[in-house]
Amino acid sequence: MNERPSWDEYFMKIAHDVATRATCIRRKVGAVIVKDKRILSTGYNGAPAGISHCTKETCLRTINNIPSGQRHELCRGLHAEQNAIIQAALHGVSINNAIIYITNQPCSICTKMLINSGIKKFVYSDPYDDQLAMEMIREAGIDVIIV
Repeated sequence: MNERPSWDEYFMKIAHDVATRATCIRRKVGAVIVKDKRILSTGYNGAPAGISHCTKETCLRTINNIPSGQRHELCRGLHAEQNAIIQAALHGVSINNAIIYITNQPCSICTKMLINSGIKKFVYSDPYDDQLAMEMIREAGIDVIIV
């Protein structure tokens, strides 16, 4: 008989499913915000609504040979975490004291946004080399689980 996955495994699978919607050509990231075992919001990375998606020919990061983790402002896309926060705000859903499931560890910009939005726990599967983000996560007392 198959064992039922843990809630963390269950919601992480959904985050990976959400990532399949990502329109970024460099990395597919998905995020799911959950409270009391209920999905409040989801997000994936890509260009804002009404803006053309990037292609190999139009990606600013590819054109300018910008390495991962640097110069986040030189990108047309929003991160999955940002889109999940924005979707919650658009629909009037409080995410205070919620958990976020993300396919990748959040960058420092997203970490700041998640801390200020009241998210209390980050669950992710793939590390991301961002020491500032890790310092802020520790200082803010955010629980982290890597699955």
